[in-house]
This record gives sequence, C-alpha cells and structure tokens, in this order.
Amino acid sequence: MAETRTDQEARDKVWDMIKDVATAIMVTVDEQGRLRGRPMQAVKMKEFEGVLWFFTSQPSPKTDEISHDGRVLLAYSDPSSQDYVSVSGNAEVVRDPAKQKEFWSEYLRTWFPDGPEDPRAALLKVEVEGAEYWDAPSSTLIHAYGYVKARLTGEPPEAGANDKVAFKRGA
Repeated sequence: MAETRTDQEARDKVWDMIKDVATAIMVTVDEQGRLRGRPMQAVKMKEFEGVLWFFTSQPSPKTDEISHDGRVLLAYSDPSSQDYVSVSGNAEVVRDPAKQKEFWSEYLRTWFPDGPEDPRAALLKVEVEGAEYWDAPSSTLIHAYGYVKARLTGEPPEAGANDKVAFKRGA
C-alpha cells in the first residue's frame, strides 16, 4: 500500500506527470449522488501551487453539480509513458474577467466565440487536496522483460512507483 507523502518533491512529481497531459477526466457528484465524468483541459500554467484552472460554460450540468457538491476527481493518463495520476480536490465556479484574460488561449474561441469576455465563459478553480500516482516503466524492453519474467518465474515485474501525495492537511 502506498504511503502518503507530504514533501515538495512528491508534489513536484505530480505536477511533472500531469502538466503536459492534454485532457483529464473530471468526475463530479450529481444531486442524486451519482458520479459523472467528462473530458476537460486544464489551463496551461508554468508553475503549480496546488490550484488547477479550467474554462467552462456557465450554466452547465457540471457547474450545477459543483455548486451542489464541490468535490471533484481528475484522472490523468499518459499511456505512452505509463504515467497515471488521480487528483482530488474541491472545485468552485469563478467569474473573474482578469483571470479569464490571463488564462485565455485562442483555441477556446471554439466554445466561447466572444473571447474571454463571453458571457457564458467561467473558470473552475480546483484546489488540490491530494493525489495518487502510478509511474510505471514505459520501455518496450522493460515490458518484454516483465513478460518473460512472469512466464518463467510466475512473478510479476516491478510495477513502478505508486505514491499518495497530500497537498492539504488531512488529505
């Protein structure tokens, strides 16, 4: 079982593993307590201080769910490097024209034709409470070796690193 780490090195590792993943699945809780997931793209940031930002339309089912229950889970997957990260936190809908302009990328015009001032545009602010990552060897040779080892010895190969990371106390 993975130990929970609270050190900056572990937090930095989480950021390194997710910062270039284009799309995460954001899971929210609806009013009936059901889990709902949808693909989301985080705002590109150079530094990570425990907060992730996403553009969203308001109103939308996602913002309604977050207004009812702010708990979210973000699932990141990079199969090419065998990196997998789940991030849990609390989300809130933020309308901040200055932040929207700061985070704006032209590709967002697809959903918000009037730019960062589009009346439907809002931000989701996710304050990260914790994360868990799986950092497996990605080399084809390592996978081939693992397969051969399993066939010959009946033992699985080393799965790679798995750690829990707390960003907030009690997470």
